[in-house]
Amino acid sequence: MLDFLGIGAQKAGTTWLYELLLRHPQVRFPAGKEVHFWDRDDAPDPAWYRRLFEQETGPGIHQGEITPAYAFIPPDRIRTIYALYPNLRLIYIIRNPMERAWSSALMALGRAEMRIDEASDQWFIDHFRSRGSLQRTDYETSIRNWTAIYPRQQLLVERYESIWIEPRALLTRVAGHLGIDPEFFRSLPDEDIRRRVFSGNGHPLRPSLRPVLQQLYAERVRSLSAYLNLPLDWTVPGGGDDPGA
Repeated sequence: MLDFLGIGAQKAGTTWLYELLLRHPQVRFPAGKEVHFWDRDDAPDPAWYRRLFEQETGPGIHQGEITPAYAFIPPDRIRTIYALYPNLRLIYIIRNPMERAWSSALMALGRAEMRIDEASDQWFIDHFRSRGSLQRTDYETSIRNWTAIYPRQQLLVERYESIWIEPRALLTRVAGHLGIDPEFFRSLPDEDIRRRVFSGNGHPLRPSLRPVLQQLYAERVRSLSAYLNLPLDWTVPGGGDDPGA
């Protein structure tokens, strides 16, 4: 049975979370981290997906997957998931959208087999303004879409900064949300909790690109902060890329 989904966000610590949840004796990922089933363009067959999670497990075992692209799937797809799994626990890690956009652009640069000195400002601006980048950073719409169908208490929203400031506390909250024993995470050595996963390449944001990101996201950050009733001190990044994903 599918018990939980990680729905995002991309470049916001989902691989770190997966690696640590994978070690927990009460957690299973029978299909690995990212199945990319519900975000497919074609009409997927739910029976195939359900079979992934039908293997026999012992008592107290929780099965799930983490696919960051699920954050922005359309409401009709969320309704399909709800019809199959109404008790699903959801986890969503959000990150400073300007940092996330820059980190994502650097990842795309590598996939294009380009060096940073080969990419113009306009190349980065086009990536920032692309539909995919903007969707992946539209946290408020994602939360509204999911909680219009799932009860709000079934969605745990965490901040990426907590991975570096209070990683053990974040994992304890995740454990409580999923209904697994939090003592496992309390017992892990600090070096395991703070181990970097998919380290970034350290390229600092170009000063010429900061106004672009500010213009794209300042109002979105203000709106999200008001919606969540949560102070979000997110500013345009000035340092290097993230230390892990």
